[in-house]
Amino acid sequence: MTSIFRTVMGADFDRLHPQLQRRFSVGLASGEACTGRGVMTRVWHGPSYVKPFLLLGATRNILLPRTGRNVPFTIENVPYTDSFGRETVTFVRTFHLPGRARRFDAQMVLGPHGDRIVDYLGTHQHLASELHFHAEPDGSLLIRSGEHRFREGPVDVRVPELIGATAEVRERYDDAAGRFRIQVRVVNRHFGPLFGYEGSFVASYTDVRRCGVRAGLRPVREERRV
Repeated sequence: MTSIFRTVMGADFDRLHPQLQRRFSVGLASGEACTGRGVMTRVWHGPSYVKPFLLLGATRNILLPRTGRNVPFTIENVPYTDSFGRETVTFVRTFHLPGRARRFDAQMVLGPHGDRIVDYLGTHQHLASELHFHAEPDGSLLIRSGEHRFREGPVDVRVPELIGATAEVRERYDDAAGRFRIQVRVVNRHFGPLFGYEGSFVASYTDVRRCGVRAGLRPVREERRV
């Protein structure tokens, strides 16, 4: 058994920086969870007319309606088996903004054919996004989102481009600083940049078989469909 990320990337996984390989080896096979703690030097969003959209998403821990500089940040990547028997890895990001912390929740599972990652967004997994992982020539990782779907009860529809967005994540390891550096941009084709953040963090690893999954990390609702 290997991590869901190694499975989907295949031989491309070995081109990643060794520290990125370890970070994305978290899973049930390794028995490791990863927690990153650091600072986002910039958290931003687009023009004022996109803020209502961001506020709506924030009610389910999707997207960020706030901006800030030098914002303390935590990311928790914890593997577990969901209620449908699938290996799942949390990507729960907490931004400790003044006055109130904001979370951006996601849980990732391997697609049924092992060729893609499905990223369930938010506390209720109403939004699902295909993610595509690529190793860059310098050993960094590039993640781009593909199709987005909205799922609730019998409803399973593709999110129209007008209200959908494309996410791009770039993550690398800075050997000199001993830190991971990350840059995230979410862009709507018609309205332009919606929000993003950039900064750095250090990672620590724990034995998930001993520590388990802390309360509040798993979603309120889990979606069967991939």
